[in-house]
Amino acid sequence: MDLRGRTAVITGASSGIGLACAEHLAREGANVVLGARRRELLDAAVARIAAGGGRAEALATDVTREEDVARLVEHARAVFGGLDVMVCNAGFGYYGTPEETPPDVMRRMLDVNFMGTFYGARAALPVFRAQHHGHLIFISSIVGRRGVGRMGGYSATKAAQAAFAESLRAELVGSRIHVSTVYPISTETEFRQAMERDYGLAISGLGPTQSMDDVARAVVACVRRPRPEVYPYRLSRALTVLNALAPRLTDRFIKRFGRRRTASHG
Repeated sequence: MDLRGRTAVITGASSGIGLACAEHLAREGANVVLGARRRELLDAAVARIAAGGGRAEALATDVTREEDVARLVEHARAVFGGLDVMVCNAGFGYYGTPEETPPDVMRRMLDVNFMGTFYGARAALPVFRAQHHGHLIFISSIVGRRGVGRMGGYSATKAAQAAFAESLRAELVGSRIHVSTVYPISTETEFRQAMERDYGLAISGLGPTQSMDDVARAVVACVRRPRPEVYPYRLSRALTVLNALAPRLTDRFIKRFGRRRTASHG
């Protein structure tokens, strides 16, 4: 796909992977519409993209509200005349065992991480079906393919995104509507800072990391040439194969890269 003049909506776009995706897509000539709750960060992002010659709009959006997500899609169509790509990226995590995870936090993870994705699909698919083309992209996580200790709740929401995408692909096979799931590894975003800010938990540990730009470049490549699954850190795909072949061995391997949780005193 030639991205010039195409329109992409990105949720969770005020920072992190969502913002990086918006910036990279805009550089390639796409019109981008950013949705997130923090209006001041959205305005700053739009200004930076415009200063670089890109075309961007923003709308304050709470992805747990279906009407907000529908409004975001309609805003893109009203301003830019269409919708070609819907990137469902909004999400947050919590680190703890089931006993340590408050039920209200688990419910919010489901609302933001999965229901936000569901609402994005519900808003975009009627547009895509009517025009006979479009691309849904879900930003999941490698833990949606292979859960890790003390991230059961977060892993479950990311696995739900993956299963949802697989079902949609089965429904849409043979059409020009594509569905892709992106599986980043630990990425240098404000993910951990948000956990510390909102819940007083400082998380540290071993394991490979990647940058937001690494993920955004993989997303742009997927928009250009749609693929069902995207692993921005290529070696992580081997983990899914190992888990399918030897889950018990993978349990022991994964434990080596477990995170440590401490109460923040900052």
